[in-house]
Amino acid sequence: MVQSLLRGAKLVLALAPLCASLASPTTARAQPTSEVLHYWTSGGEAEAVKVLKEAFEANGGRWIDAPVAGGGGDAQAAVLRARVLSGDPPSTVQIKGQNIHEWAAAGTLKTLDDEAEAGNWDALIPEVLKRVVKYEGSYVAVPINIHRVDWIWSNPEVLARVNAEPPRTWEEFNATAEKLKAAGFIPLAHGGQPWQDATLFEVVVLGIGGADFYKDALEELNEDALRSDTMVKVFDQMRKLSTYVDPGFPGREWNLATAMVMRGEAAMQIMGDWAKAEFLAAGEVPGEDFICTPTPSNNGFILNSDSFAMFRVPGEDVAEGQKLMASLVLDEELQRAFNLLKGSIPARKGVSSEGFDPCALQSMEALASAEESDALVNSLAHEIVQDGAVRGAFLDVITEHFNTDMSSQEAVNLLAETVMLAR
Repeated sequence: MVQSLLRGAKLVLALAPLCASLASPTTARAQPTSEVLHYWTSGGEAEAVKVLKEAFEANGGRWIDAPVAGGGGDAQAAVLRARVLSGDPPSTVQIKGQNIHEWAAAGTLKTLDDEAEAGNWDALIPEVLKRVVKYEGSYVAVPINIHRVDWIWSNPEVLARVNAEPPRTWEEFNATAEKLKAAGFIPLAHGGQPWQDATLFEVVVLGIGGADFYKDALEELNEDALRSDTMVKVFDQMRKLSTYVDPGFPGREWNLATAMVMRGEAAMQIMGDWAKAEFLAAGEVPGEDFICTPTPSNNGFILNSDSFAMFRVPGEDVAEGQKLMASLVLDEELQRAFNLLKGSIPARKGVSSEGFDPCALQSMEALASAEESDALVNSLAHEIVQDGAVRGAFLDVITEHFNTDMSSQEAVNLLAETVMLAR
């Protein structure tokens, strides 16, 4: 099904180029060119970005691939900073959340209002994403997807060995994890990197405190919320999670943790739905080979989203490449083909849900429900909310607590102090 959709998408894009003005017989037009800096390097991610690359090339573009290994984007962000400071920015960058606003404030991004008007972006982009990709009223990026962060990915055969189902509460999670440990299984596949630790943390904040508490503590940085008994309970649960991982977790990439669940070495992984792309790329079937269930979250939804921003780089070929890229990202067929492989759901409104797997359909329903009930929250771990200094303060404390014997109360005190200093 996916391959036929991809072939259809490529045929549409090849027959109806979106860059469409023809060069005159006497004027040679520069070939649209984009150097694309991204960190989509795992198996499922690479398949998804290939869709965008092929669409770009089918419309006459020259794609210069600039991947940076390392999930979460921190390694790519360091490369981007170094290149901008050296006067050699890439023309097109996969980018998220507050990073978009920070680069826009620095004057390094091109505005995309002309492309937005031509493509009717105001009607196609959901309001929740407009806040991410607009800066001072102008579009400075274009979104390609919506990821849900708060998922548990389970191996049903491993859970069956201890007569367990995917947990729906943290009490069930802990009880199941203890049974798995006693049976010789790794309860929780995890990679010990700060952004992965923070992913666990924000999921637990939502699950224990609910959406209102999440917003108070992680979005509004309310000091009372940061110092609250609820936050102590969050760190208590984080301590339990730290006892459910294997000794080899430090430094492990997230996709290798996903592979542990696939192989039956571990029972569960808490990770966004980009993990689903790894299962799908390996030929596994949702509901049979793996199970997707929301983390205990009081009907919340933690939003993560990837976008593309265009940096100010000279050259007619680059300008044409940026226009082409901007026009492609929200194309309906491309949104469909890309997100079927990426594990995410479309950023464009109105894309048919036909052909999406049960996990994606559940994500679509949960997003709509969370928006209606005001339970939609923005990811801290994945840079949708908070600038780099504040996010870094959270990550430092979360990771120190996860890897030491620091008490929950000590963690709460340190978190409040460092966040207040960083804000």
